[in-house]
Amino acid sequence: MSPRQFDGRRVRSVRRGMDLSQGELGAKVGVSSAAVARWENGDDHPKGEKLPAIAAALGQPLDDLFPHDGPPDLQLLRCDAGLSVAQAAAIIGASRVPVSNAESGRRRLNDAYVPPLAKAYRVTEAVLLAAQDCSFGIRSGASPDQQASAPRTIGEKINYLLEHGYVGQEVPSDEEIARVVNDHAGGPVVTVEDIVALRTGATTDAPEVVRAGLAEALQVDAALFQDDAEVSQSAREFLEAIRFLGSIQRGQILGLAARGQSEGLSAEMMAKINDLVGELKHKLPEAQDGD
Repeated sequence: MSPRQFDGRRVRSVRRGMDLSQGELGAKVGVSSAAVARWENGDDHPKGEKLPAIAAALGQPLDDLFPHDGPPDLQLLRCDAGLSVAQAAAIIGASRVPVSNAESGRRRLNDAYVPPLAKAYRVTEAVLLAAQDCSFGIRSGASPDQQASAPRTIGEKINYLLEHGYVGQEVPSDEEIARVVNDHAGGPVVTVEDIVALRTGATTDAPEVVRAGLAEALQVDAALFQDDAEVSQSAREFLEAIRFLGSIQRGQILGLAARGQSEGLSAEMMAKINDLVGELKHKLPEAQDGD
């Protein structure tokens, strides 16, 4: 889905005002007349990287024809440069994975990728890095306190989850966390002192087996403990789930469309969301009426 708003009816109106046929517009942007018809009828949407060409073909400013909300993120910069993920990946001589991971807020771009992508996107490196922060849920205009609240290191993530993830519940101790990590690993891989060292910042790295065990101990997806994964991703998943509140029946969220295994919600997390929604439904009577 494009980060910009697309209104097929407006495209049709502007096209007709220019006395262009669907085939002529399609030829200008490299698609068939049938594709243009689907766009205008609302049956389909063009890829984000096609929007600059459509706006140019219709003689309209991109921001006027296809507005967007908020500061630009990496996906918006790429699309506004008219590049697909594959084309952006070719520019940095890599697979699609680094570009996709950075755009979805999973893993930041390697420093070596920043200059060529900034050049390809026709922005400064500072603008690209600010857009990357936005992809990770960090607004460039946020206060230092707000930016500092986004956990980055393993220890910061552990402390964040312990502070915010156990409201009304007993917070697991360092001993309990170490035990679950070792049980998950099938053998002793950490000590209580190791957990304390991670939480206090005395140690800032941990092997994959420990990261996986921490995710098990704190009941979050293992991707959260990969380098540069953001707690804000989990927050976005909660928000995505709550969006379903208006169409929920019988007080339960029955499921979410998974975007990939690494982003799926655990059964424990789904149970917590269902409990939360049950409470919200009592506070929001209008949700009982359906859509």
